[in-house]
Amino acid sequence: MSRHPRAIKSLLRPSQGPLKTSALVPTRTPPVQANLSTRQAKWISEDLSSPRTVSAVSDDDAHFTAHLNSVFRSLEFPPELAKRILTHGSHRAAAIYGHNGRLGFIGRRVLESYYLLFVHETAHGHGHHDYERLASRALNTYFLGEHIAPRWSLGRVLLWVPTVPKETLRAAQTQKPDSELDEALAASPGVAKSVGLYKVMGEVVQAVVGGVYHQFGGSVAHQLFHTRILPHLLLPGRLSGVPEEFHETALRICERMGGPESDLRRHLNPNTPEHTEDEHVHVSAKRRAASAAGI
Repeated sequence: MSRHPRAIKSLLRPSQGPLKTSALVPTRTPPVQANLSTRQAKWISEDLSSPRTVSAVSDDDAHFTAHLNSVFRSLEFPPELAKRILTHGSHRAAAIYGHNGRLGFIGRRVLESYYLLFVHETAHGHGHHDYERLASRALNTYFLGEHIAPRWSLGRVLLWVPTVPKETLRAAQTQKPDSELDEALAASPGVAKSVGLYKVMGEVVQAVVGGVYHQFGGSVAHQLFHTRILPHLLLPGRLSGVPEEFHETALRICERMGGPESDLRRHLNPNTPEHTEDEHVHVSAKRRAASAAGI
């Protein structure tokens, strides 16, 4: 066995003693859990509660928390988590303070789990669907970067380094704004995709989902998916995104969960019923679908 697999196994090996409680890991029992193993959950928990993260945030980094709190007004992100979410592995700070790679790993699986459960329930009894293909169409990293990241203005605060020579970047900073160039880029999104912009932004979207799931639990992440993400992946007349046959159901679920401005904290309030009667039916259906699909 090579040393790399051995190192990975060592990293993922379960602790012999009880896990220490992290300030970033509140006690919770979410009713809708994504398909994450205990080892994966432990992996992300240990990464976020590591000593280097605790001292990684200064007063100058408050804008990370401020931005995420302004986008998701009903949530309050811890400074360490906010900075980790908004730091890409390409930035020099990643080597010291860590980056969003592991949160993105969790986020991808959370997104895929919720989306496939939604598709399976909606399409139940209406023919066979290629789940892998459907997930690729709607949750492609580039696609998330193009359609979700701009709505959250993630590019304003993200720490990352484009794959462009420094000389080119310096020259660009001295040039005046070019409206024709801006129009050309808007008309040819493939250009932005080619330099990795959409991919990087899509990875941040995944990291946001992973961070929300980790910090606030499965109920909040589930509501975030159905109210802030899925509705923006409905693109009528296009092959990419969610198939049109699922659009009506997606919008109905979004509305039932309170719409795009719903309070994501309602699941965190012990005095608030965790689900309405309709949502209980929805969650039960998801569990039955997951069991039938072997998810």
